[in-house]
Amino acid sequence: MTIWNLGSINADMVYSVPHLPRPGETLAAQGLDRFLGGKGANMSVAAARAGSRVSHIGAVGPDGRWAQERLTEYGVDTRNIAQVDSPTGHAIIAVDDHGENSIILFQGANHAISEDLLAGALSSAHPGDLLVMQNETNAQIIAGKMAHEMGLTVCYSAAPFQSDAVLAVLPYLDFLILNEVEAEQLKQSTGNSPSELPVEHVIVTLGAMGARYFHHDSEPVDFEAHSVEPVDTTGAGDTFTGYVLSGMDRGMPMAQAIVLANRAAALMVTRHGTADVIPDLKEVREASFG
Repeated sequence: MTIWNLGSINADMVYSVPHLPRPGETLAAQGLDRFLGGKGANMSVAAARAGSRVSHIGAVGPDGRWAQERLTEYGVDTRNIAQVDSPTGHAIIAVDDHGENSIILFQGANHAISEDLLAGALSSAHPGDLLVMQNETNAQIIAGKMAHEMGLTVCYSAAPFQSDAVLAVLPYLDFLILNEVEAEQLKQSTGNSPSELPVEHVIVTLGAMGARYFHHDSEPVDFEAHSVEPVDTTGAGDTFTGYVLSGMDRGMPMAQAIVLANRAAALMVTRHGTADVIPDLKEVREASFG
C-alpha cells in the first residue's frame, strides 16, 4: 500500500550551543548545520527508510528545490510537491550539550498547499492506504475528511500541539500519536483520557520512558525505551512515528511496530540532524543497545 503524507518541508538550521538561550540572552553558537527537516519530511523519510512506499503532499518555495531533490534521494515520491511563491518553511533549532533543543518555526510554503493539489494527489489513493498529517500545514481538515470518505486509514501526529486542530480532525481519525503533555492538554479540552477518545489506535510517547499504546476495549500497554546517551533529540519523535506507520502499512501487529519504532528513535537521538540522518531498516535491526 502507500503512505500519503500531507506534510511540512523545512530547512532546519541547527545551532550547537552550550545551553539553551534564556530570555534576553545573546549566545554564541559553537557550530551550524543545515538539514532537511519539518515534521512531515522527517516522517516521510523515516517511513520510506523503514521500507514503505511514501508519497509526500506539500509545497516548497523557489528556494526549496534542494529539499525536494533530497526527499527523492531518500526514496520518497515527490510528484505531489508544488513550488509556490512563498519561501520554503524553515526552523531555527538550538541544541545544547545534553541534546535538548529549542525551536523557532517559520511556516512559509507549508501553509500554501492548494485544495487542487491535495485532491489530485489523493485521486490516486486506494482504500487501505494510509494518510498521515501533522499540525505544520494547512488543509488538514479537508484532507482528513476526504481520506476518511475514501476508506484510507487516517493518522495524525498532534504536534505542534493545538487542541482546536486536534478536535477539528478527530472525527476522521483512526490513529493518533501525541506526547504525555499533549495528552493531558487534550484531556483538559475534551474531558477524555487517551483510552476514551473515539480513535481506534492512540499512542502516547513518554520520552526516555518509552511509549504507551491504547486500543479500543483493551488495557493500555507500555513499551520501554532503550537506554542511550542522547546528543540531539530533534526528529526522534518523527522517526518513531514514521516507523510505526510503516509497520502498520506492512501489516505488522502494533506491538511489533512500536518495538521497531522504539529502536529507530533510540538510534536517532545518538545522531546530530533531522531527516538526513534518520536510520534505515537495516541499521535499526542491527543496532545494539546497552
